[in-house]
Amino acid sequence: MIVAPQPEAVEAGADMLCAGGNALDAVLACAFAQGVVDPLMCGIGGLGSMQIYDPRSGRHVVLDGLSTCPKACRPDMWAAIFERECTDGYGFVVKGAVNELGHTAVTTPGILRVFGLAHAEFGKLPWQGLFDAAIALAGNGWAVRPHVYYMMMTNEAAVGRLPYVAKLNLTPDGRKLYLREDGAPKRVGEIVRNPELAATLGGIARDGAESFYTGPIARRIAAEMAAHSGPLSLADLIGYIPRRHDTLTVKYRGREVAVPPPPAGGIVVAEMLRILERFDLAALGHNSAEYIRIAAEAMKIAGRDKDEHIGDPDFAPPPLERLLSDAYADECAARIGRGEKTKLARVTADSKGTTTVSCVDADGMVVSLTHTLGVPSGVIMPGSGFLFNGGINWYDPRPGRAGSIGPGKRRFSSMSPTIVLEGGRPVMTVAAPGGAWIGVAILQVLLNVLDWGMTMQEAVQAPRFSATSDAIDISNRIPRAVQRDLEKLGYQVRRSAMSYPFAAPHGITMFDGVIEGGADPQRDGYVATIV
Repeated sequence: MIVAPQPEAVEAGADMLCAGGNALDAVLACAFAQGVVDPLMCGIGGLGSMQIYDPRSGRHVVLDGLSTCPKACRPDMWAAIFERECTDGYGFVVKGAVNELGHTAVTTPGILRVFGLAHAEFGKLPWQGLFDAAIALAGNGWAVRPHVYYMMMTNEAAVGRLPYVAKLNLTPDGRKLYLREDGAPKRVGEIVRNPELAATLGGIARDGAESFYTGPIARRIAAEMAAHSGPLSLADLIGYIPRRHDTLTVKYRGREVAVPPPPAGGIVVAEMLRILERFDLAALGHNSAEYIRIAAEAMKIAGRDKDEHIGDPDFAPPPLERLLSDAYADECAARIGRGEKTKLARVTADSKGTTTVSCVDADGMVVSLTHTLGVPSGVIMPGSGFLFNGGINWYDPRPGRAGSIGPGKRRFSSMSPTIVLEGGRPVMTVAAPGGAWIGVAILQVLLNVLDWGMTMQEAVQAPRFSATSDAIDISNRIPRAVQRDLEKLGYQVRRSAMSYPFAAPHGITMFDGVIEGGADPQRDGYVATIV
């Protein structure tokens, strides 16, 4: 079974399973297709995190492809032009938007080297064949889907970021590919053909992932960046090394929940679970005011601890043992039980512009991937067809902070592809795109399945809420009576107009040998079962 937010990409992954490939082959084929048909979400110019469970070899690892600041970056490089934080907590505003738009915004892309490493260790089918669907989609064309159009039309000027159409308008290639003659984005149903991307992917299929980091593509990238004062260099590409981690694993209701360690976002999910295990959640009523209050306070505590303690472990080792200890979980649960409110001005995390894929194969291999461009920089190297990430926007232009700019530094990311095990065997996997909402969405899907006994489809489409600040944000499908009860408790409650807000989790369960999947209706994807 494979699930992802794009139908074309799901089909690409399913074809690999039908051809005798394993879950890793399917996820890679799906991911390459995602970079074609969801170009603002992800691609070979981006970054991500992958969790792999392989029962045949007994290996269970996280491969970290989060981007790094180029070596030419310095903590004070934009201190003099810093203006403010974005009001939603994602990113920073500097004069001229040089940290968001253009070559100066690009960090070292990590995702393709992770894909090459993963395939070398776990892949079954030949590398070249994993690109067939992506190359065909790029060359023959694909139709703009509702969520792609939504992202193209997104204007985040109110919070301090540029509208996405400004990114698409930056280069002649962007305008040609994604905009109409009047400068507006292509509409739902209109066709995007990208033969340059088909050629780029064809070269990587033929020459391997290393061609992007050490070969002809790498040299073209370095020349393009140098010509436009971008800090990314050939040395950065050559020297980028994906990180291999053991999973960060916590117990919850007798099962093990495995998440990626910092600087990925698993610590937030793990800490919330440790706190909430102290409560009999199922006795409270699903999405009742008391249930939401307790979960929201756990969200705020974990969010505050992330802001205070979690960054690049190479620069500041995180106090994971204390944050996940019984004593700390007991202390936090006691404060929640007494009705205390944790102050959380805002959570800073990564972009909503992210995507995911999860897969389980017939041999029991489980692979879960989340990958992104951060915010797209708008840079499309002439003739290449792909967008580069705008990851510098994640870093604080003010020196001396945990998230400040620094050469070689990785930034915290909310991405948290998750696998749940029972008796040492996987029974569930879930991941989500959605920026600061990723952790709270994954938490609620886990609770929906493990505490409430929902199927995966029920779990991902159940009404969600979020507490990534002092306010509690709720879906428009949570009753107004519940909102009133929360307000009587002194909470500011903000009702979303959307039925399916706060990230877009997708996942699979495998309890008792029965495989079931779920795709969040917010996006365009589906679940494919291969019999």
